[in-house]
Amino acid sequence: MITLALFGTLVGLLSSVSGLGGGFMIVPLLIFLGREAKLAVATSFVFILAVSISSIIAHYRLGNVDIKTGLILGLGGIVGAQIGPHILQHISEQNFKRLFSVLLVITAVWIFVDSKS
Repeated sequence: MITLALFGTLVGLLSSVSGLGGGFMIVPLLIFLGREAKLAVATSFVFILAVSISSIIAHYRLGNVDIKTGLILGLGGIVGAQIGPHILQHISEQNFKRLFSVLLVITAVWIFVDSKS
């Protein structure tokens, strides 16, 4: 439990600084700890919700929140969030891990290339 709390603290810090949400770190951790991929994904959203609310408050106090843009993006996200779990039900554990790994690599390359600009 202490290890999870410490890891949560680290990921919360990195998430609030980077805006990456933390799921990309929480999901692999939970899979490494033996959780099924679907459970890891769903559980990561509990973490993301808690961290997001806290981070919104902190960033809002600093004047860093564009509420209108965030809400518009959020509406689309709500629609996608209802579709995603149904798609995940039809993807095997092995294929999920492969797809998630590819997504992480693509994200890493994109951020690396963009950092040179």
